[in-house]
Amino acid sequence: MVMNILLLIVLLICLVTDLKSRKIYNKVIFPSLLLTFILHFSLDGLSGLGFSLLGFVVGFSILLIPYFLGGMGAGDVKLLAVIGAMKGMNFVILTSIYMALLGGVIALLVLMFRKGALQRIKSIFYSMSCFRSGVRLPLFLDKEGLKTTYPYGVAITGGALVSLFYKGWIL
Repeated sequence: MVMNILLLIVLLICLVTDLKSRKIYNKVIFPSLLLTFILHFSLDGLSGLGFSLLGFVVGFSILLIPYFLGGMGAGDVKLLAVIGAMKGMNFVILTSIYMALLGGVIALLVLMFRKGALQRIKSIFYSMSCFRSGVRLPLFLDKEGLKTTYPYGVAITGGALVSLFYKGWIL
């Protein structure tokens, strides 16, 4: 229960800062990570610390490649690692699945409600119909539309909350 409350506090703070300034701050991540390791060690000894470290490594590893490819911020990687440290490996894997689904939905909504959405949809359907008949036609999309980003901390927070409610682990 203590970890759930700590997780909810960290998620709320990171969600607000990510929406407001597009950053997830180390001054939130690192103290919560240290507190998590201390709590797991004090409550369950070395096995609790191992549980927390394994969740941390798995959470960190999930978003490491997207970070190196430039599609993810370092704060997003650290936030998922903290979630793994707090709740363990199984929880962070479940969270990452929900996070990916929510992130895809958010990305589609961002693309749909931006200027020029109708032109992008027409271009995609036209290219698909040409491809179906054997003609390879490149997508005529503006480069600016492909560079649109959004704060991915929203998807991470949503994935963690769905995992909490799904497993019945909330408070």
